[in-house]
Amino acid sequence: MDFSRLVVGLTACLLLAMAIPLPAAEPPKVELPNIQSKTLGGQYFWADELVYFGWRIQRNTFTGHCRLLDEEKRRHTYGTFEQCNAKLEEIQRQKHLPPLKGKAVLVLAGLSDARMRADGMVKFLRDRSEYLVECVAYPSLCEEVGRHAQSLDSVVRHLDGVDEINFVGYSLGNLVIRRYLGDQTNLAAGRKPDRRIKRIVMIGPPNQGAELAEKLGDNPAFIAVFGASGQQLGKRWEELKPTLATPACEFGIIAGGRGDGRGYNPLLNGDNDGIVTVASTRLAGARDFVLVGELHTLLLHSANVRERTLTFLEYGYFVAEEKRQPIKP
Repeated sequence: MDFSRLVVGLTACLLLAMAIPLPAAEPPKVELPNIQSKTLGGQYFWADELVYFGWRIQRNTFTGHCRLLDEEKRRHTYGTFEQCNAKLEEIQRQKHLPPLKGKAVLVLAGLSDARMRADGMVKFLRDRSEYLVECVAYPSLCEEVGRHAQSLDSVVRHLDGVDEINFVGYSLGNLVIRRYLGDQTNLAAGRKPDRRIKRIVMIGPPNQGAELAEKLGDNPAFIAVFGASGQQLGKRWEELKPTLATPACEFGIIAGGRGDGRGYNPLLNGDNDGIVTVASTRLAGARDFVLVGELHTLLLHSANVRERTLTFLEYGYFVAEEKRQPIKP
């Protein structure tokens, strides 16, 4: 949670939250005129519903309408998802754009993070591998984890042609992934998550909730700024917890801490990265676990974390097979 970089976005979110609620309305279903215009790319109030080589269809968290953006964040059309998807298919034909194929990595950032926060990780993975890498944006301050998971489901369902799907989650992003997996799993009905999902790297995940969010849960400023998702990490954790699946695929956990039993934040119990305790990151069933000496807000920017992330995606361990530290059920 990098407050200094988010003042404008959070202020806007607060103003919108305090405004008179907008009446529910269906997105426009007619062909709408559109002037191609540069946007901010949907950093705070838009959820990705489809990603394609930098192109994305996004849903507005307040109005529900969708828009189609290209890799330069220019808007090409808006309306319903179907209208935007039809426009994208038209552009694919006109420009002879290639179909998706191969192995994909979807990166999800954390609470209050703009999509650009993961740009360094995305670039590293693209430069150092053959993976198709996309960062999935979601309006973490404005909706609940369950709604974020629904948008992630839409992104996964539209990865037509991709043979393998991997996830890299940072902080709250991991709970979105786990909620998505939980929503997709119904063993009694024979329903399982997408068979293409292979590996997940969890970076600074609050897998057991967030002690700091619990401590701040009654603070009006915390509630106003971090919204429902922030509450679900703390005061509403017991409500969220049963909906989160333990991944059936291979997953590894990267935790931040000092390794001294005290951590960076004296207000938290035990070792911690300043925001999430090491104990909270742990989840039974992990194939590997590693502790790095980084603050929570710096984990995505750490060269060490990036290297270990790519190693796990490729081999299923962070350092070496014989040095794995699995967390047993």
